[in-house]
Amino acid sequence: MKRFRCGKSITGASLVLLCLWMTGCTTSIYNWQVRTNSTPVAPSFDRLSVEEKPVAILPALSMPALRGTEVGFSHNLAQVLRKLIPNWNVVGEQAALTAINRQGLGTEYARMRRDAEDTHLLDRESLRKIGAALGVRYLFQPRLASFTQTMTERWKVPGVELRVVETRSSVIRLSLQLWEAETGELIWFSTAETILANEGVSQDPVFLEDATRVTLGSLVADFLNRRTSSRYTPLDETLNQLIGSSAPAEQKNGNNGEGAKK
Repeated sequence: MKRFRCGKSITGASLVLLCLWMTGCTTSIYNWQVRTNSTPVAPSFDRLSVEEKPVAILPALSMPALRGTEVGFSHNLAQVLRKLIPNWNVVGEQAALTAINRQGLGTEYARMRRDAEDTHLLDRESLRKIGAALGVRYLFQPRLASFTQTMTERWKVPGVELRVVETRSSVIRLSLQLWEAETGELIWFSTAETILANEGVSQDPVFLEDATRVTLGSLVADFLNRRTSSRYTPLDETLNQLIGSSAPAEQKNGNNGEGAKK
């Protein structure tokens, strides 16, 4: 009887300590790493024209098996660009699609998008029309190549069906193209693979949005620094701040910042 009480006491004390520890450790900390591979930026790229004239972001593409997962990627890219290159005027997905539809180019854009999913090529004539409708010289085209999530149990309380520590991870592969609308030239192309993981006792997931932000941020960093291959980690504080950052607050005039300046 004494042994039973002793064991029961130890188990109870362990659970109390466990609960206290869980309460104080509910914040998940991401460990992440991004590896990129980029082409050189074409010599014809005019950085000054981008600062004077808007650059547009087209809705992200993906393969059929991942269809729907890419929704919101272009919006994330717009936020990343405004964070890393605040002097650029960005035409986001909402404003771009609205302008395309108003100019009667919906069918043309849908065809170009279908072809691009198979060929990775944006048709020059369609690009020219869409660029003119948006009033831009350059357009970004993001693409989701793959995405997986895994959850691995690391430790359980012996004899109790209580999961204590669990590793949650996401692996994502993205690519980003920059096109010149008038000439149809592919100015720059980059790919990135990211693994983002955390170990915690809470039920917090590894959010796809966080993985997307830090991956797109790494691609943009390569573009800005003219790098053709890089490895980024949480030591890159500017990129690390993209994780979990909230969307820009709406301006008082109601403009969400997705449209071109008038």
